[in-house]
Amino acid sequence: MGISTSKKKSVLESIRSSETQKVETPTGVRQAEETEDTRPFTRVNFYMMAGCIALIIIGFLLMSGGQSADPQAFNPEIFSTRRIVVGPLLAFLGFLLMAFAIIYTPKTKEKK
Repeated sequence: MGISTSKKKSVLESIRSSETQKVETPTGVRQAEETEDTRPFTRVNFYMMAGCIALIIIGFLLMSGGQSADPQAFNPEIFSTRRIVVGPLLAFLGFLLMAFAIIYTPKTKEKK
């Protein structure tokens, strides 16, 4: 069972008529403009995250080092307080504060 010829003609005519009709479309699709209210992070968040990254890098730099010239000799410098306490503490604080910097939402001033 096929489509009747009268139905085929009506479908073809509707296609032809829609092709000849001028459809006015907008010149371009505009995206919604981003405002301070719609952005997920503010300038304060980015400054806090940059500070946390600096804290993490400083912590890792404090943990590095302690090499000896002779690989067979023991160097007690690897167990210094700077390498096993201060460096890891700074890096850990940097990671904790990074979570806070991401979650932090500053209070906005109400417009009058």
